[in-house]
Amino acid sequence: MIDRELGNHAKSLFERYPVLTITGPRQSGKTVLAKACFGERLAYVNLEAPDIREYASQDPRAFLADHPDGAILDEIQRVPDLPSYIQVIVDEKRTNGLYVLTGSRQFEVHEAVSQSLAGRTAVLQLLPLTVRELEMLAGEMSVDAMLVGGFMPRIYDQRIPPSQALSDYVATYVERDLRQLLAVKDLDAFQRFLGLCAGRTGQLLNLSSLGNDAGVSHTTAQHWISLLRASYVVYLLQPYHRNVGKRLIKSPKLYFHDVGLAAYLCGIDAQAHLKNHPLRGSLFENMVVGETLKFFANRGRKAPLHFYRDSSGLEVDLLIDEGGSLLPVEVKASHTPAQALLKGLHRFRQVEPDAPYGRMLVYGGDQRQERTDLTVTTVRGFARDLERLLAS
Repeated sequence: MIDRELGNHAKSLFERYPVLTITGPRQSGKTVLAKACFGERLAYVNLEAPDIREYASQDPRAFLADHPDGAILDEIQRVPDLPSYIQVIVDEKRTNGLYVLTGSRQFEVHEAVSQSLAGRTAVLQLLPLTVRELEMLAGEMSVDAMLVGGFMPRIYDQRIPPSQALSDYVATYVERDLRQLLAVKDLDAFQRFLGLCAGRTGQLLNLSSLGNDAGVSHTTAQHWISLLRASYVVYLLQPYHRNVGKRLIKSPKLYFHDVGLAAYLCGIDAQAHLKNHPLRGSLFENMVVGETLKFFANRGRKAPLHFYRDSSGLEVDLLIDEGGSLLPVEVKASHTPAQALLKGLHRFRQVEPDAPYGRMLVYGGDQRQERTDLTVTTVRGFARDLERLLAS
């Protein structure tokens, strides 16, 4: 087990709020984090256990009275009425540091806590491991090893072959979470839809095309994408729209929260499969987008991320918007930071000449470079350089 980057921020917020809510994908380490940070002072209760869940649902007052000093309540969305009873207790006690709630379905968790615990809870996201956390746990890894293995802690903590762990993850998600969230009659169609999403990693989201290829309607495809977002499986990167005078692309781009899951769904379960694979560049881009999401989530912030693409074909993979000031980031899987890779960044100067944070290229090699108004960095050094640039 390693110290997660979110831990110190979680401890700090728990001293200032009566309730701390931690959301994130299944197997991202929420339970381990909660126990590590608060297990010495709070009892742990798993609401996945049928008997405990029934007790909490049928007699919530008695259930909470069993834990007068507060508790860690795991998978809070399983008892959606419980936050209303927690609200009464925290309002009566008027003290901080009482309950830690965890949940892996962001829309359900947010609905439950926003209605009852508005102003009483801090909300944090724990996403899969960062590159730094991964290498603390498993040692230094190649880019291709990260793309195939992904960033779920259990794979490395328990030394499970990634293909086995990710296969189990998909089976569990489809057979349990999906059935609980939505009555999907054709699981084969949904599994096909999930695979098609993986094959479109880093591409503009086209629901009509996805639905047609999966054999479902546009409405169903839209509903399933919402379901995948709610369960922290996929992430939609929104386009940048500040310059209304430009003809800009309005569709979001599709990514997975864990690149290893996307690779597995594309049939990539060994590093050798990546050597000449047409999706290697898209998966590398997915990894960098994921690392950026984690950078902000681990600081308790909503990620201010966009991409830029206009009708002339100009594209920048990532725009980080810090209070209206942009940091453009280009992402390339190439092992060599050739000048041709910077074409988009150079052209983007004409759109946004003011770049107070400079510009950045993240590439697949291992040599960092500082050029005029440009940082060339690696996946391993990306978060460190991002922190330095945004602090400048």
